[in-house]
Amino acid sequence: MKPKTTTQNTSVIAYIQQFPAPVQEIMHTLRNLILQIAPDAEESISYGMPAYKTHKKPLVYFAGYKNHIGLYATPSGHEAFKDALANYKQGKGSVQFPLNEPIPYELIERIVRFRVEENEGRGE
Repeated sequence: MKPKTTTQNTSVIAYIQQFPAPVQEIMHTLRNLILQIAPDAEESISYGMPAYKTHKKPLVYFAGYKNHIGLYATPSGHEAFKDALANYKQGKGSVQFPLNEPIPYELIERIVRFRVEENEGRGE
């Protein structure tokens, strides 16, 4: 399913296009993964990065950096997967996936699904 084009996702696409091609590929994959799991998510740029909301609540954010992709699934998303994320550099509500290692898309998918359920009131 191809996301509908809006001003907001045009901004997300423009954000992604400012990175080198290999990083763009990763970010497009992340974007598509999020929108497949949460097809009704609101997509925008918030805090200077791609942001997704469901039920008017933050779902996840991601951002590109020189050496990593940052995923921001709010503290609850990271806390729920702390063991699986233990090998990655983290901050409160954030995790860094190094660009020189395979991106753990399956883990990211599980985190996004958790956050969708949480926003729907089923994750608690």
